[in-house]
Amino acid sequence: MRLILAVVLLLVPVCLSAQEKKGPMPPPKNLKILTGDTPEQLIMTMRAFTAALGQKCVFCHVQGDFASDDNPKKNTARMMLTMAREINSKFPDGKRHVSCYTCHRGMTEPATEPPAAPAQ
Repeated sequence: MRLILAVVLLLVPVCLSAQEKKGPMPPPKNLKILTGDTPEQLIMTMRAFTAALGQKCVFCHVQGDFASDDNPKKNTARMMLTMAREINSKFPDGKRHVSCYTCHRGMTEPATEPPAAPAQ
């Protein structure tokens, strides 16, 4: 028990100093659809996209240059976001009814029909 406590006490200053060095996030670049998001909101939004598509960031982004438009999937994502916003804007209650997950369900290709019924 003392060993665990000693290790924890030694690691706390290391973790705190690493957190201080990180500092504030730089402002995002090349935003065309998610323009009002803060860097922190943008990270949360991107995490939701990775969950909805079941992919990592480099599925749509260029590794090391997330602002780049060289990956065509990034423009496809922008079109999909525009489509979802347009659909959601037609609901009179102002709530979000449609998201990436609505169609994608953790897959890169959205489901266009239900799975086949099991054979009996």
